[in-house]
Amino acid sequence: MIAIGKCTMEEMEEDRLDDHNHNYRDSARDAYSFMRAQLSNEAQLFCSTMISTDPTVPCTSIPPRRDARCMDSDSSSISSETSDTDSPSTSASNPGKLTLNSATKFLMNSMTVEDYKNIYWPKLEGAIEHLLTQSPSDHNSISYEQIYSHVYKCVCQQHSELLYNDLVRKISSHLDQVSAQLLGSPSEGFIEQFSVLLTQYTAALQCIVPVFIYMNKFYIERKLNQDLRDILMRLFADHVAEKHVNTLIPLLQNAYSMPFQVRPSTMANVVKGLYALRPEWGNLAPALFSQFIPQIHPPAMESQLPDYAAQDQKLQMELSLNGFSRGDQSRKRASEES
Repeated sequence: MIAIGKCTMEEMEEDRLDDHNHNYRDSARDAYSFMRAQLSNEAQLFCSTMISTDPTVPCTSIPPRRDARCMDSDSSSISSETSDTDSPSTSASNPGKLTLNSATKFLMNSMTVEDYKNIYWPKLEGAIEHLLTQSPSDHNSISYEQIYSHVYKCVCQQHSELLYNDLVRKISSHLDQVSAQLLGSPSEGFIEQFSVLLTQYTAALQCIVPVFIYMNKFYIERKLNQDLRDILMRLFADHVAEKHVNTLIPLLQNAYSMPFQVRPSTMANVVKGLYALRPEWGNLAPALFSQFIPQIHPPAMESQLPDYAAQDQKLQMELSLNGFSRGDQSRKRASEES
């Protein structure tokens, strides 16, 4: 009877851990292992120097991983829930005392909707705002591990949908402000300003996406059949780029016709960025996009080769009439003159 009761209790714990949003059935040990693997492989790989596990240490100098006990904590310090009385030695000296493992403690520490709204989401919202608005030269860092732990708990406590909707709402609101900021930019600096805002946003995503990778893995990919980064890039296209593309394209065409009016790197960043957001925008200015996007045009057909040869001869004639010399032709083989 004791064995049966123990088995039933473990099954109840696994059922309580199940998140109905993403049908997650792994044990707490497997979830912890996944989180740690993603923390070391995914997040630290993509995150730039903007964030770190220590608020005073840049991301490039992340300290060694902490003890497993800290992963049940909502702070960056080791969990206060784990005390000396939970150690194996203490259990051995007190065989009659019931001790709880980390999975049991996690289940008992349930998170209500009010807890999520009043405690967890405000902390995540502040971190997202910081990542979205800080400049590359800003060295104020935030605790990456603490934010990741909050996301992990929100997902495991069946608040994935709330978390996802709040994240989309927060970033959409930020992008509306970015769009309004672009409206006030003068035309002579519009291309540069758009490039700066696009670069800042994509840099922020390099940190935001790893922070929310647990939600992406077990909610967005499984239930929505989408990817978090693709969703957030579409938000930029919908809230910013689409509203300004008709202004941006003529400015790009004019700048390209006047070399060095805009830095080539800025031109390339904007054109490639627009094409990555929505490839169909390349049809608005095929000649412009073809200068930065390789193989944007369909493959040439054999029947079109005479037309290409005629265009090449016309271009050479125009260059010659405008004073561009073809150089020394004396070393040219006779067969090449024909």
